[in-house]
Amino acid sequence: MTAALALGDDALVLSHRLGEWAGHAPVLEEEVALANIALDLLGQARVLLSLVGDEDELAYLREERAFRNVQLVEQPNGDFAHTIARQLYFSAYQRLLYERLAAGGSAFAGLAAKAVKEVAYHQDHAEHWTLRLGDGTAESHDRMQRAVDALWRFTGELFEPVEGVEVDWRSLSSDWLESVSAVLERATLTLPTGPRAGAWTAGAGRQGIHTEPFGRMIAEMQHLHRSHPGASW
Repeated sequence: MTAALALGDDALVLSHRLGEWAGHAPVLEEEVALANIALDLLGQARVLLSLVGDEDELAYLREERAFRNVQLVEQPNGDFAHTIARQLYFSAYQRLLYERLAAGGSAFAGLAAKAVKEVAYHQDHAEHWTLRLGDGTAESHDRMQRAVDALWRFTGELFEPVEGVEVDWRSLSSDWLESVSAVLERATLTLPTGPRAGAWTAGAGRQGIHTEPFGRMIAEMQHLHRSHPGASW
């Protein structure tokens, strides 16, 4: 199922990125929060990938070009502001998508109905930190604005139709923009437009074309499994 693979890869890759904060988060409470979000996403990924085949093989034995995640979720953590901007963009999208899937009676309705409750927390967490950093000190505001600007070019790909996901993508995009814009405004941040939004936009992750950092991330994620084939835990 094309849709299950795409949505599952989104969750799997972002879960790994968030897991990279273990031992490096600004404070202990935030380390726990990011780990919990990562585990939620990993649980979603397991369910979705199991609809396609063996979840371990799909996660650990595929080559880079076989992954169908959007390029946004594979972007490096950067500083904490970049992680928060990435999470704000993705969780706002994922919540709106899962709400629609849960109400639409699709094959993903059961998963979506359960996952949307988790994603609501993910979005709330990202919004809290966006407000805290954007409307904080001059430095935190500047870092958050740079993160918002840098990752904006990756957001358009979120709303490219995925085969097997029957939603109104134009409506989804409009609702997402309204939601994110409201948060940025409250955080005294500026919505990226014109030259600040960047001339280049991403849009090939669903076709298996990924950014340079993704190859290094996949190599790290798959290293243990590939080093000990057939091992059980």
